[in-house]
Amino acid sequence: MILPFKYLSDCCWFFFLMLKLKLVKIPQSSPISRNRVVKSERKMGIVERIKEIEAEMARTQKNKATEYHLGQLKAKIAKLRTQLLEPPKGSSGGGDGFEVTKYGHGRVALIGFPSVGKSTLLTMLTGTHSEAASYEFTTLTCIPGVIHYNDTKIQLLDLPGIIEGASEGKGRGRQVIAVAKSSDLVLMVLDASKSQGHRQILTKELEAVGLRLNKRPPQIYFKKKKTGGISFNTTAPLTRIDEKLCYQILHEYKIHNAEVLFREDATVDDFIDVIEGNRKYIKCVYVYNKIDVVGIDDVDRLARQPNSIVISCNLKLNLDRLLARMWDEMGLVRVYSKPQSQQPDFDEPFVLSADRGGCTVEDFCNHVHRTLVKDMKYALVWGTSARHYPQHCGLSHHLEDEDVVQIVKKKVREEGGRGRFKSHSNAPARIADREKKAPLKQ
Repeated sequence: MILPFKYLSDCCWFFFLMLKLKLVKIPQSSPISRNRVVKSERKMGIVERIKEIEAEMARTQKNKATEYHLGQLKAKIAKLRTQLLEPPKGSSGGGDGFEVTKYGHGRVALIGFPSVGKSTLLTMLTGTHSEAASYEFTTLTCIPGVIHYNDTKIQLLDLPGIIEGASEGKGRGRQVIAVAKSSDLVLMVLDASKSQGHRQILTKELEAVGLRLNKRPPQIYFKKKKTGGISFNTTAPLTRIDEKLCYQILHEYKIHNAEVLFREDATVDDFIDVIEGNRKYIKCVYVYNKIDVVGIDDVDRLARQPNSIVISCNLKLNLDRLLARMWDEMGLVRVYSKPQSQQPDFDEPFVLSADRGGCTVEDFCNHVHRTLVKDMKYALVWGTSARHYPQHCGLSHHLEDEDVVQIVKKKVREEGGRGRFKSHSNAPARIADREKKAPLKQ
């Protein structure tokens, strides 16, 4: 029996209505059910696979026989986390973030759990009002402030508190970490009265999204090639990785033609970071707040930990040392310019940084004007970087804090001159090319 089109459409609407009310169950083998399963797997499958691999790594014993298997599992986790950070295909790219424009000579981000004193610290250091209350998640967006310290301007960002699982997108964790990636320094604010596990949790969340705290890039040269296979060389003895494990990791990434050179005894994680190529190496200072509610023995123990400093926003304790520690970690260099036959200008220094260009004479010239490098003959330097005062330096000379620099330009020859004081001759260099005079009349 063939039903008219009108009755077929009514049946379809009735079927979908029953399906919406959950009065009809779809078999698992139907195409509709299969499409739903595929979409849910794409959404939550990556996180579940990461947890499965982490559970397998926890079950596996660490010995000589399992190091190759563990290396492959680490490479799989790194690939999945990179896919987790990528935006979905077909999206416009504009996310719901709270990125602010860079301002000043450096940027510092405050990261920590809720209600640890980040907003209070921003208010005390910059004077910018940031709402602080006794409940969690008071700050819901990024609040910028400016620190005026040593004739420089440092931008301080108060970010919302992050929770465990922020690398997977919980609690706007991805937006917070994205702002931290663009910073020159991270201040991890911790509560001194709580457990030490908060520091490990935050460090793990930041490392899961590609941030490497207080580490330097590994000395590994890696370059993909089109042909030629894998070329493996080393200039230092390797004790934590070997050639076979490198081949297996490259095979996991489907790389069959590459050039690899180890210049130090690196680990498997370092090699994976080099292959990924999207890691951010940033300095971090662990700031323990609320030391006024703990004992002196706990304060002494926390202060002796590496890259740590203890403060109290309530009693305004040790804030000056925090600013000095920020200055040292950022490595800002103030350079004063000296015009010829004049006194140096100590009012507005040129601020250089190793993370933002460099600290050489060439970088100083680029800060003044981009054409000054071509016109420079030599530089006169006064300060701690000079061996004697003044020292004649070239473009590659490294400057230090509070140096005074005078740029001497090249002298430009004029086209004309006066009488016998003419600057140069217009005659050709070779005698044969000179114009011959007419012979004298006899």
